[in-house]
Amino acid sequence: MDERRGIASEPRPEGPLVWLHGASVGETLSLLEMIRRMGEERPDLHFLVTSGTVTSAGLLATRMPPRTVHQYLPMDVRPWVRRFLDHWCPDLAVLAESELWPALIHETHRRGTPLALLNARMTERSFRRWARFGRGAAHSLLARVDHVQAQDALTAERLRALGLDPAKLEITGTLKEGTAALAHDEDALAQLRAETVGRPVWLAASTHEGEEALAAAAHGHALRSWTRLLMILVPRHPDRAPAIAGGLRAAGWKVARRSSGEPIRPETQVYLADTMGELGLWYRLAPVSFVGGSLVPVGGHNPFEPAALGSAILHGSHVENFADIYRRLQDAGGAREVDGEGLGRVLAEVLEPDAAARMAHAAWEVCSSGADVTENALDLLFAMLDGVD
Repeated sequence: MDERRGIASEPRPEGPLVWLHGASVGETLSLLEMIRRMGEERPDLHFLVTSGTVTSAGLLATRMPPRTVHQYLPMDVRPWVRRFLDHWCPDLAVLAESELWPALIHETHRRGTPLALLNARMTERSFRRWARFGRGAAHSLLARVDHVQAQDALTAERLRALGLDPAKLEITGTLKEGTAALAHDEDALAQLRAETVGRPVWLAASTHEGEEALAAAAHGHALRSWTRLLMILVPRHPDRAPAIAGGLRAAGWKVARRSSGEPIRPETQVYLADTMGELGLWYRLAPVSFVGGSLVPVGGHNPFEPAALGSAILHGSHVENFADIYRRLQDAGGAREVDGEGLGRVLAEVLEPDAAARMAHAAWEVCSSGADVTENALDLLFAMLDGVD
């Protein structure tokens, strides 16, 4: 792919350009609200969003705000990075979460482009890897970043240990707390509500290999108490859907697939929502959601999305990517941790309308407390832009 080698597929727009990078779907989508608000306040600004996955590119194609273009991030090879920067000439660079690319950071700094690291998160694994290179290498890299907003105190501690100047660092929380609720098609939601009227519904969202079988077993357990229960199953990677559907049908489940245009009928037990960009529908439809990537060692996925849309949250123990927020959700009563064997039992309990409503309200309160995170980030970026000649 040419873009991976720094060869642009779009012309650079005239005027000041803000470049923002997110590694994958969650990181990239967390930047869109910022772009919208920056664009409203500064109509002269244009935006370049880069990401590293086909999935994120596909979602962005339908959600990008005005005056925004998408490109794939070039691989961290110095000539390719230089070609990328020579073409785009950004006036401000923003890296989200844990993206520390040496060539990219060095070349951006060499051009005098202000560089911010927002929503910064450093896992124990990343910290150990950088520490093995020696404090000097990490310090040299971090010295070229102008400001860092960290998600949590542990990330801040690790960055300081690697040599980041404390004067450049603040702890703000995660941008995903301030992200706007996921979009949806109102006509599609009305149709789905008509198809599921009178039926209890739950959602298994962003599931990975191994979790679909556990979700199906949990569904079977909960069906003993909720005889008309419908499971909406949204695999993280829709290209796995044929295999998932085949396995479920072989096990005796009555499955309908959204990508095939199959409706939810009274006899449907599992609705395989194997499309992209429709989680806003499913979280609105389901009062209880299991968030995947957490019963298998993936690290968990974004709990702010169901919390913002009134869905109680169940999750496994592997939530390292969002450890702080899951702790807060559990403390507030908005989320419950389960294991594979216990998912069905807890699901049957939480499906009780009063229980689901209490959890959903608690989760929403935690989610809605994070608007200041986006404000802090916007204040920083506008201040950095004001300092550009």
